[in-house]
Amino acid sequence: MRTEYDTLKLDRDGEHVLIVSLNRPEFANALNTQMGLDLRDLWRDLYVDQDGVRCVVLTGTGSKAFCAGGDLKERNGMTDAQWQRQHAIFEQLVLTMLDVPPPIIAAVNGAAYGGGCEFILASDFAYGARSAKLALTEVTLGIMPGAGGTQFLPRAVGIRRAKEFLLTGTPCTAAEALEWGIFNKMCDDSNLMDEVLVTAHRIAGNAPISIRQAKKALNVSTQIDMKTGYAFEIEAYNRMVPTEDRQEGIRALNEKRKPTYKGK
Repeated sequence: MRTEYDTLKLDRDGEHVLIVSLNRPEFANALNTQMGLDLRDLWRDLYVDQDGVRCVVLTGTGSKAFCAGGDLKERNGMTDAQWQRQHAIFEQLVLTMLDVPPPIIAAVNGAAYGGGCEFILASDFAYGARSAKLALTEVTLGIMPGAGGTQFLPRAVGIRRAKEFLLTGTPCTAAEALEWGIFNKMCDDSNLMDEVLVTAHRIAGNAPISIRQAKKALNVSTQIDMKTGYAFEIEAYNRMVPTEDRQEGIRALNEKRKPTYKGK
C-alpha cells in the first residue's frame, strides 16, 4: 500500500489503525482533482491489500476544516468536458470508498461542506467536534450533490429532514448533526481524535474477517428486502466458521484471556 500522497497524510496509530488526513489546510482541505485521484487510489489499494489495516480514521489537517468541499478556484473557468472529467474521478473515489473492507470512521474536526459532508455520509459512521458545521450547499451554486449525498443523507436522517437540509443549503451545527443521526457522537474539540481512536482500536481488536463480513451484510441491509438480506447474512456468517479466528475467539473466552486475531 502506498504511503505517500500529494494531498493526503497517512499515519499508523498502532499496528492496525490507519489515520488518513485530508492535507490541504491552506485551502480548507478542499477537494481538487489531485485529492480525488489520491483518495481513489488509496481506497482502491485498501480494497486489494489491507496491509494489516483493520480500521480507518478519516479526518482533516488543521483545526478549522474537515473538508470545504470541491475546490471552486480550480473549477473556475473549467469547460463542461473538464468539469465532467473531474467529476468522473470523484465518482470513482466514492464508489471505491464504499467497497473498502475495513470500517471507515470520519473524525470531523471542523467545517464539512459539499463533498466534505458527503465523505462523512459515505463513511461507516462519524464522530464530530463541537465546533463542526455541516452543509450540502450545492443548490446555492447551480449544481446538486454528486458524491452520493442524495442517497446517503436520507438513509442517515430520513427523507423529510434530508429534503430540508439539502434543498435549503443551510448549515447545521454538530449538535444538530448528532440529533439527526449524521454523527454518532459529539466530542469536545480537544478530545475528538482521542475518542475516535478508542473506538477505532476497539474495532481493530476484534476478528478482522468478522468485521469485514459484518460490514458487508450491514451495507446490504439497506438495499434489499429483509429475507434476502438474511440469506446474505448467513452466507457471510458461514465464511467465518472454518477460520482460525473463530477457534481463537472461543478458546480465549474459555481460557479467560484476550484473543489474538490474525485474520485467518
